[in-house]
Amino acid sequence: METEVDKLAKVIWDYMLMHQEPAPSDCILVLGSKDLAPAERACDLFLQGYAPIIIFSGYGKAFYPKSEAEVYRNIALKRGIPIEKIFIEDKSRNTGENILFSKELILKSNIPYRKIILVQKPYMERRVYATFKKQWPEPEIIMTSPKISYEDYVKDNPYYTKEKIINTMVGDLQRIKEYSKLGFQIEQKIPERVWQAYEKLVAMGYNKRLIS
Repeated sequence: METEVDKLAKVIWDYMLMHQEPAPSDCILVLGSKDLAPAERACDLFLQGYAPIIIFSGYGKAFYPKSEAEVYRNIALKRGIPIEKIFIEDKSRNTGENILFSKELILKSNIPYRKIILVQKPYMERRVYATFKKQWPEPEIIMTSPKISYEDYVKDNPYYTKEKIINTMVGDLQRIKEYSKLGFQIEQKIPERVWQAYEKLVAMGYNKRLIS
């Protein structure tokens, strides 16, 4: 049964999705995390012919014995993607570094970057997009994520509890508002309905990922 918390969380979830459709691009860049679904989404896009190169970014050894980038690469290899089409960046520890270090890899490796498909978890789409466009405005970005509903994502999620997912969404929405003022992201308009959902969730105790 849908609760009041779910209704409010879905408002933020829907706002976080950019609803951009994939198009032929120069490369696919995947930001790593504990969740393996973005790697599978990126592999689907590669195998459907949307880009000739796939890049996995992320250190993240707190979750896996190898870096997130290496874990993602192994998924791609099992999916039949040739190793020479895969690049990894395995030093980054946050979204900003994902973008900065991946940019360095792309430039150093002479990978075309006029248009990039960027892949992350669904509820992080907008924050990742805003951060990328601030740090590297030149490429055209298509933001995408695994195709899954809020209800299906939070139900029996093998990586995160529903409480953690909602806390993360609330924290990311606050960052979308505040980080543009600090120069970390481009400015994104937040509809009043979305901000009201944020305030209600904070009042209900979903404040574990807020910044001071």
